Amino acid sequence: MAGEQIRVAVTGASGRMGREVVKMVLQDEGLALAAAISPSAGPVDAGTLVGLAPCGVTVQADLETALKEASADVLVDFTVPHTAYDNTSLSITYGVRPIIGTTGLTPEQMSELDELCKQKGIGCLVAPNFSIGAILMMKFAAQAAKYMPHVEIIEYHGDQKLDAPSGTSIKTAELISEARQELRQGNPNEKEIIEGARGGYYDGFRIHSVRLPGVFAQQEVVFGGYGQTLKIRHDSYERAGYMPGVSAACKKVMTYTGLIYGFEHLMD
Repeated sequence: MAGEQIRVAVTGASGRMGREVVKMVLQDEGLALAAAISPSAGPVDAGTLVGLAPCGVTVQADLETALKEASADVLVDFTVPHTAYDNTSLSITYGVRPIIGTTGLTPEQMSELDELCKQKGIGCLVAPNFSIGAILMMKFAAQAAKYMPHVEIIEYHGDQKLDAPSGTSIKTAELISEARQELRQGNPNEKEIIEGARGGYYDGFRIHSVRLPGVFAQQEVVFGGYGQTLKIRHDSYERAGYMPGVSAACKKVMTYTGLIYGFEHLMD
């Protein structure tokens, strides 16, 4: 693929993240828009859909039809959890490498998709977050957990977010757990007066999910020690901040076989 543009199909193209992906692909010299899929957008030019000049790619309603016709190398999916697995399976069937930014796939589903990818000899990326700053936040948190094992995670999103806790906070918790032994925190005799007040339990520590209008996406990892605290925080202000990561993923997934979980593996 050296010197050639990578052909990208975007499903959920009329969604808020999908529009940003379409715009990024059209503006990236290393990528070419192969297809844009959205059941609700109608047969509009994908460039016009995202506020750019017409690009000659008409938005299609059906993913399978698009995959049959587009000769895509990569499928980027920022849709919803209940469609992500089917979309990914279909993409692999047609030999198109999936990049999934939708959270909610189970470990069993990811194992099945990994096997399908290996059978086809292609790569797949499932990533809760494509923000390079957020990935660095996770890496720094995992490093800090080796030295300050008492930790809690607070994540903030808008009130329309469907899942809690967020995929980013779960991935952060997984990385922290790899770096420290399970440690049940807090007073052993503590009692929740209101159920859930202490947050969700994960490997000895807690994850707190805040859902409010006016919030985009923030996460804070708070470490406590004798006479000190350490806070590692990342704030996202707009969806365009994820696009450098999506662009890098489109290019790097071409070199992998099997499923990769987490964008941080592409940053090593």
